[in-house]
This record gives sequence, structure tokens and C-alpha cells, in this order.
Amino acid sequence: MNLTNKAIETAIGVGCILLAIAMAVGAISFPSEAGYQGVGPNFLPWVVSMVLLLCGALLVWEAQSGGFRHREAPEGAEHGHWPPFAWVSAALLLNAATITTIGFILSCTLAFVLAVRGFHQSQGRLDLSAKAWVKDALIGMAISAPVFWLFTLVLGISLPGLTSTGWL
Repeated sequence: MNLTNKAIETAIGVGCILLAIAMAVGAISFPSEAGYQGVGPNFLPWVVSMVLLLCGALLVWEAQSGGFRHREAPEGAEHGHWPPFAWVSAALLLNAATITTIGFILSCTLAFVLAVRGFHQSQGRLDLSAKAWVKDALIGMAISAPVFWLFTLVLGISLPGLTSTGWL
């Protein structure tokens, strides 16, 4: 194993440890009083940060003791395919930007339509016809509407809606 790989692999482990420490610092700000079944809101962030710390330590140990030995050879293209990444990124960002103004159902439908464009383009079958947009919008709505109704009407969890009726 050459020095560059060892340094990169060690940096991955150290980055994981730093992320665990950042999460633990964030978990300190959550209240610790016990809630449901004696578990407070800071329980899960602490569990995640401890597991992440353990994973980071194991990654550093693995890198220092011979490298990531059981790693499979990389697959796919040598470089990233940026246009599909842009479609999926736009889907996530627009969802976050529009969920409170156009509601959960329409925002998630929009995200689905854009993400599908990215996934199709990554497979070399991007279809920008009106028929494809409408089909994907209907599928996105068929997925997001029942999720919205389940959360708001069945579970009583408030999600942003387009109207105050609880159906959109």
C-alpha cells in the first residue's frame, strides 16, 4: 500500500471521528429529561455519535494496520456524471425551498419528477417529453399524497399542506 492511500484512508477515519465529536457536541444542547419509556430527546444523537466514533476509530485502525484490505474494486465511470447529480440536487433543494409554500404533496411530487430525470439520465434514457413529465408527476403524487394523509390524518403529525383542510 502506498503512502497516499494510507493517508487518504486515515483521513476518512479521522473525518468520521470529527463528525462523531461534532454530533456529540450537538447532542449536549438537547434536553436530557426522560420522555417516552424513559428515553429523552438526546438519546438517539448520543447513540449515533458513539457508533460513529467507534466506526471512525476502527477505520483509522484498519488504515494504519495495512489499509482497507477487503475493499472491492471501484465500479462504474472513472469520473462523476454531473448532469444527473444536478437533477437530483435540484430535486432536494427545491423540495426544501417549496414545502412550506406549496405544501408537502406538491413539493414532494416536484422532487420526485426531477429526481427521476436524474436517475433516467444516469442510465442514458432521459425523456423530456410532456408525456414523461405528466406520468412521473402522477406517480409522484400517488406516492406523496398517501404519505401526507397517513402522517396528518392517521398519525396526527403536522406536515405543511396547501390548504387547511388536511387533504392537500
